Amino acid sequence: MTDLDYADRSDFEDADRGFIAALAPAVVRAEDGRVIWDGDAYAFLDEECPDTAHPSLWRQSQLCNKQGLFEVTAGIYQVRNLDLSNMTLVEGDTGVIVIDPLISAETAAAALALYREHRGDRPVTGLIYTHSHGDHFGGSRGILPHGHAPVPVIAPARFLEHAVAENVYAGGAMTRRAVYMYGAELAKGPAGHIGAGLGMTTSKGTVTLVPPTLDVTRTGQEETVDGVRIVFQMTPDTEAPSEMNFYFPDRRALCMAENATHNMHNILTLRGAMVRDTRIWAHYLGETISLFGDKAEVAFASHHWPTWGQDRIVEHLSGQRDMWAYLHDQTLRMANQGLTGLEIAERMELPPAIARRWANRGYYGSVSHNAKAIYQRYMGWFDGNPAHLWEHPPVEQAKRFAADYGGVPALVAKGEEYAASGDLRFAATLLGHAVFAAPDDTAAKNALATVYEKLGYGAENGPWRNFYLMGAQELRGTIAHTPLDTTNPEMAMALTVDMLIDSLAIRIDGPRAWDLTLTMTWNVTDEGRTWHLLLSNGALTYRSAETTPETGGPVKAADLTLTLTKPQLLGVLAGGGLEGVQVEGDTRVFATLVGLLDTPDSDFAIVTP
Repeated sequence: MTDLDYADRSDFEDADRGFIAALAPAVVRAEDGRVIWDGDAYAFLDEECPDTAHPSLWRQSQLCNKQGLFEVTAGIYQVRNLDLSNMTLVEGDTGVIVIDPLISAETAAAALALYREHRGDRPVTGLIYTHSHGDHFGGSRGILPHGHAPVPVIAPARFLEHAVAENVYAGGAMTRRAVYMYGAELAKGPAGHIGAGLGMTTSKGTVTLVPPTLDVTRTGQEETVDGVRIVFQMTPDTEAPSEMNFYFPDRRALCMAENATHNMHNILTLRGAMVRDTRIWAHYLGETISLFGDKAEVAFASHHWPTWGQDRIVEHLSGQRDMWAYLHDQTLRMANQGLTGLEIAERMELPPAIARRWANRGYYGSVSHNAKAIYQRYMGWFDGNPAHLWEHPPVEQAKRFAADYGGVPALVAKGEEYAASGDLRFAATLLGHAVFAAPDDTAAKNALATVYEKLGYGAENGPWRNFYLMGAQELRGTIAHTPLDTTNPEMAMALTVDMLIDSLAIRIDGPRAWDLTLTMTWNVTDEGRTWHLLLSNGALTYRSAETTPETGGPVKAADLTLTLTKPQLLGVLAGGGLEGVQVEGDTRVFATLVGLLDTPDSDFAIVTP
């Protein structure tokens, strides 16, 4: 293991630099009184690291837990640790420009209020989204409430498409797994939740979305907002499919979005996501150095704390660039030698000069799961071994393991034997089979929970710890609920009609629909387009065209035709009925379609069948 210099306090000095004031008490509530953020719950991190936490992760959590309003440089401020992400505020001629308004409207409003308390009641004169992940736009209505005077809302090209698509296609499963990844439902304490590496945890308030009014489409694009000049660098398909860095030439300040934070990031998050491109990520970091490395005096990001000084900024960006390039290239080198993703992850080791840098430690991503993700991006799920081509699913595998070990009690005993010998990884494998073979076996669940707790306590990676401890909690009978609701009307309005149809298609219970055929036409008047929907062979497909007298309907009349506005369509899909909608044909067709929709389970089990 690479020696880490715990005597190096430069990160703590940077994290404290520019401190103005903290929110006290650090508790944010929703309108109904629910606590959606409790920063005071982490006061225990002031103590020495206990034996229930990895000392490196404990150190990172101490840094992330520094809360309040900070001055980055003249006219630029950050509010940190009132959510998983940072809010940055840039003062202009008449007001303040907000960068990344956190996850929830409530925490965003609290952060803005803290800024105004100490910098004056400046109006918001612009809003910038660095990228398309929810922790960077969800609090937008806390900054620009309904009725606020219009201001520029700037985002990278295709931001809206990617921001809402993530919540449509696999959003249910990803949101559920995020509960385990961020550990928001774990008790805060030395034996429980101590952070997520990228920040402490996620807030649990109201997710909103104010649509952008200005797209950034190219590197070098320059905009002036409230007298503040901003030069943009497009970085698509890095940490998010739609992302950008930008530079403030008059402040000599560089915003790195989430492309260079103070930890190793994820190539594939444990909650699930599209696999990111380490090759292009490294390329864009090199481009950032070329564009701004000899100009910037401070670099800040959407998480963690800033870095000051040209030499230190270049060193930081170079360290992250080389980390991604090394992981990418060495994964493919070993893949081309015939190693699988699992084997590569076991062999992969970063060069000491990269690994010993605190900003490259695996607090959020990890060498292990990032190497597997790079392999997956290029090679897919199959490792080439035909034994893995048609394996039994988990329950069937578990039954056979139990039978071969002489029953579930014997399997549990063998798992506990491996745990006692220190082989917690194989103990988890055997005990996991025991739980899937006999889900009601308390001894098996308790034994696996104990192993998961030990694995969690030893994890340097925050999400790994959270997954292990959340898994242990589930095994002991406490099922965490998914508290974050991303289905508000504003998010729905941001969906295209194509996305709305896709959201229906992925909910069709295919086997029940095998023998049904139906057609619908939606004339969406305010979109000026007509959508023709077809359900056949269990699949809902569609095509669309501009609505004209010639293309207003299909050659063959549909079973049901609806002429309506997009808000009316949203109301119909939400169960509001067809009142006010122009209807031609059999309304039972729509009821039939709705009757075929599966209801997602927002609280499905993760570590039990």
